[in-house]
Amino acid sequence: MFNLFKNKNKEKESVKQILSKSNDFKRVEFINEKTRLSFCLTFLSTLVDEKAIRESALPYLLEKEFHKLEDAEHIIPLPDVQLSTDLSTIEDKLFTGNVLLTIQGEVNHFCFFSVPKDTTRSITPPEVEFSVIGPKESFVESLDQNLSLIRKRIPVKELIIEEQTVGSLSKTRVAILYLDGITNIENVHTVKQRIKEIEFDEITDSSYIVQMISDNHNSPFPQLLDTERPDRVAAILAEGKVAVMVNGSPHALIAPTTLVEFFSSFEDYYLNWILASFFRLIRLFAVAFSILVTPVYVATLSYHYELIPQDLLSALVASRRAIPFPPILEAIFLELTIELLREAGARLPTKVGQTIGIVGGIVIGTASVDAGLTSNVLLIFVALAALASFTTPVYKMGNTIRLLRFPFLLFAELWGLLGILICFCFLLTHLIRLTSLGRPFLEPIYPLRRQDFKDSLIRLPFTKQRKRPFFLRTQQPNRFPEKAAAKKKKDIED
Repeated sequence: MFNLFKNKNKEKESVKQILSKSNDFKRVEFINEKTRLSFCLTFLSTLVDEKAIRESALPYLLEKEFHKLEDAEHIIPLPDVQLSTDLSTIEDKLFTGNVLLTIQGEVNHFCFFSVPKDTTRSITPPEVEFSVIGPKESFVESLDQNLSLIRKRIPVKELIIEEQTVGSLSKTRVAILYLDGITNIENVHTVKQRIKEIEFDEITDSSYIVQMISDNHNSPFPQLLDTERPDRVAAILAEGKVAVMVNGSPHALIAPTTLVEFFSSFEDYYLNWILASFFRLIRLFAVAFSILVTPVYVATLSYHYELIPQDLLSALVASRRAIPFPPILEAIFLELTIELLREAGARLPTKVGQTIGIVGGIVIGTASVDAGLTSNVLLIFVALAALASFTTPVYKMGNTIRLLRFPFLLFAELWGLLGILICFCFLLTHLIRLTSLGRPFLEPIYPLRRQDFKDSLIRLPFTKQRKRPFFLRTQQPNRFPEKAAAKKKKDIED
């Protein structure tokens, strides 16, 4: 048997020595039946489909006229057959599901054909962004399959897909998607440059990319919107934004984005605009309630009890009569309990987690009130705040909302309602300074842009959304001609 990697080139020899230590490294020699030419197939069994080798390549190499490597391009009935003399490509090709074909006597001349093993799962309904109305497809861990879902929805030549490789060890494929002639090219260059500058050994998910290309790495607010819905990615591409997809991740990244987008469910676009606007306002109210209700309770009982109506004050005094702790400790105890139940429910298997969340909440809540550790009024407020925080459509923003309650609690204990106002000013200052790809994160509220309010806090009818978002500075600001937006006449006139 001839040595496939026998060469004076040190790089090639080191590849052979390292790969030979792995049990999935296969090197098999064959002889063509007609020409008696000896050839060898080298591959990694964990990355290639051995059945495809036996059915689609090997019979033709054994039975057809095979004299030299150039004949392999015509013999093997596979679309991706490549000849090469570059030794540096051997490692990359083997680790991307290719089979290396060599013949005896030609050491520096070889051929590759691709038969990758299909290990991806089938397309399933969205789990995080589930909707009753609309498509029931979500991304999977295969980048090629995810890109096909986007191509299916935007079948135009203007859809550009550019790939980069990130990670010195993982060699992760990262795809950047945008619409040529619509998307602001400055945003595209910014995304490409930041991804190119990433220096890390392993990138396993799009969450790594978010943390490395965000404008402010120390902000608890996510500055790129992630989604598992192909229809949402297609919609934002049509708006003029940039999408980033990572091989091995079932989530796509959207940039630039704004704060109000994190409180908009994509199901809003499948509903009547009145219902969609109503639900958006409910979510915004729920988020404000979730953050402020417990701090306001602590501030009122600690400093401003004179603001409480007399009838309600007597009920609060009665509920706190046997409580030995100040309101701040009572609130922190319940808030931490809720967080523990959330984490326990999230980390355990689904059926067990649901049981822990429901039973644990009822048992601990009832026991804490009976033991005199907390008041039943605060228990109701904390439970409602936790319920309100679940209305946030984006999971990462929901985590941020959970965190914000604690600094508001601290400021409420220090200075009452004034402390809440001070903490809100700090939060507002941070949001005003925050950007996404250099674009204002608080737009259209600041800077104030009235034309972008048509799809922010409320959603106007599609006929009113003729222009793309102003802050994106798209190359083509109009989504459809102005005459199409004009009010249509009645089909039948009286």
